[in-house]
Amino acid sequence: MKKIEAIIKPFKLDEVKEALHEAGVSGITVTEAKGFGRQKGHTELYRGAEYIVDFLPKVKLEVVVSDETAEKVVEAIASAAQTGRIGDGKIFVSPIEAAVRIRTGERDDDAI
Repeated sequence: MKKIEAIIKPFKLDEVKEALHEAGVSGITVTEAKGFGRQKGHTELYRGAEYIVDFLPKVKLEVVVSDETAEKVVEAIASAAQTGRIGDGKIFVSPIEAAVRIRTGERDDDAI
């Protein structure tokens, strides 16, 4: 099993969710996040005063899938989230040792 975490731009969430559904992903966890990468934020003007926005709004997606479907899911996220501009985000893939569905006690692939 693999855990796939993706940090994307918030306005791309619906497109990514649809791409994951088409890739056969049945469950997803979404968290609102703030952060920055190479773009280091930007400056904005508010009531005549300029200030620096260090942390930009992002969305973090987490999904656990079987080893066989992991690459397909990564490709689906990457293609749906890409705008071609700086700050599109990152995708991280990690191994998962075990998974347990709390309600039924199912384990590993049966739990996802």
